[in-house]
Amino acid sequence: QVQLVESGGGLVQPGGSLRLSCVVSGIAFYYAAMDWYRQAPGKQRELVATITNTDSPIYGDSVKGRFTISRDNAKNTVYLQMNSLKPEDTAVYYCHVPARDAWGQGTQVTVSS
Repeated sequence: QVQLVESGGGLVQPGGSLRLSCVVSGIAFYYAAMDWYRQAPGKQRELVATITNTDSPIYGDSVKGRFTISRDNAKNTVYLQMNSLKPEDTAVYYCHVPARDAWGQGTQVTVSS
């Protein structure tokens, strides 16, 4: 059974930073590509970033240059470092294993002054 547990969300002022973490169990993490998605109220879920099993990152246009996805295979963990946050980044952020279509419970990120 695949389990994903996100953490690190919160309230931050515009221009601030947060780092999200997602701990994964129940899969061979080393071989898995990983995604971060987000969903704002009234909007569709949006792919934020992907990291392949060979550590290659792919970013959505809205976060390029501000967000960084990374992974630590020894800890079965994927991270999302978010810098220069904007109010439009406010959303629930979800970790996802595309090979299993498995989702975490989400963590709320609110960017507001």
